Amino acid sequence: MGINGTQWLSGIVTVHIRGGQPEQLVNQALAGGLALSSIRWTSEGLLEFEVTVNDFFSLRPYLKQTGCRAHVHKRKGLPFWLVKAERRKLFAGGMVLFFGLLFMLSSLVWSVDVQGNVKLSEDQIRAVAKQEGIYPLQWSFRLPGSDVLSKRLVQKLPGSSWVGVEKSGTKVIIKVVEQTIPDLPSPQNPRHLIASADAVVTEIIAEAGRPVVKKNTKVKKGQTLISGTIGGEEHSKTVVAKGKVRGLVWYEFEIESPLVQQVKVYTGEKKTKWYAVIGSRALKVSGFGDDPFGQSETIQHEEKASWRKWTLPIGRLKETVMEMRLENRTLTEAEAKNVGILQAKADLLIKAGSDAVVRNEIVLHEKAENGKVYMKVLFEVDQSIVAEMPLIQMQGD
Repeated sequence: MGINGTQWLSGIVTVHIRGGQPEQLVNQALAGGLALSSIRWTSEGLLEFEVTVNDFFSLRPYLKQTGCRAHVHKRKGLPFWLVKAERRKLFAGGMVLFFGLLFMLSSLVWSVDVQGNVKLSEDQIRAVAKQEGIYPLQWSFRLPGSDVLSKRLVQKLPGSSWVGVEKSGTKVIIKVVEQTIPDLPSPQNPRHLIASADAVVTEIIAEAGRPVVKKNTKVKKGQTLISGTIGGEEHSKTVVAKGKVRGLVWYEFEIESPLVQQVKVYTGEKKTKWYAVIGSRALKVSGFGDDPFGQSETIQHEEKASWRKWTLPIGRLKETVMEMRLENRTLTEAEAKNVGILQAKADLLIKAGSDAVVRNEIVLHEKAENGKVYMKVLFEVDQSIVAEMPLIQMQGD
């Protein structure tokens, strides 16, 4: 017969019977209404059974009648657990404190994330959310339901069409969908599109206005590419010229590339430090003392504790300090030349635009002296060559 919850609360003892008439004891006790369970003979020839604490004290008259002696072999149940806990006050108190602290930390809001905002600033959204009680170190059970918070935030955030509030463990995520207001085209004055540099036209597409040059035409800086004047002399009118014009432009660079360059080398020696993390604070628990390295680089890796789908605000931080040194690396002239050209191309694309393409490169002059490679390089770049020139309209008297 199994142990039920009521029996566990009152306490259960396992009894061994010695001497006398054990079978008669069991029969009389059961007839007297005592609840004996798990009755069996042990390997030592003793009769064993389980009985509640209250019924154990009621066994005395039956023991006298049958000449038996009872010995308590095992104890289990709430009363005995409390006795053990009383003997281990520090351990029991620590367990209670640990679970209490864990519950308290998991009941707090530790971080608030804002997603989806473009025009609305994050500070503005956080200020409104704080008015509704959404802020770090707030008790999560004090927050209203997500639907209620969503409605309130939409009402207080002008320019938002929907705001979702999601509680994920100790984190609150605010997702904002802003109202889509079509951008009105700004009024533009009539204009020409002119060449921004000397070039050879490789592509011309006129969306509005009149193209005045063709593909493979060589143009000078400031020359009109797409005219904003259309129609004949008697019936002409001005428009806002629009279009795409690309051309080949040449850039001359003077490059200096050193033959000796510094590189970072790791020695393999390292020191590890561990921190206990609670919220935004970290307490060092190992790796004390000054770093023994003259030059080093530090890498951090943080791990947060989690329970089910919740990420708890406690965890650990591993900090690895790796010894390194700077060494001089000697390049060949060809290697130094390639490094210098690659750096020049990167600078060139910043100047010419992200859609520019380097078509060709010609080294006009090259020499190596004083630990450097000196070059004069001509780059041929295919890029947009469009610039705007407003049209001034003369008004009659």
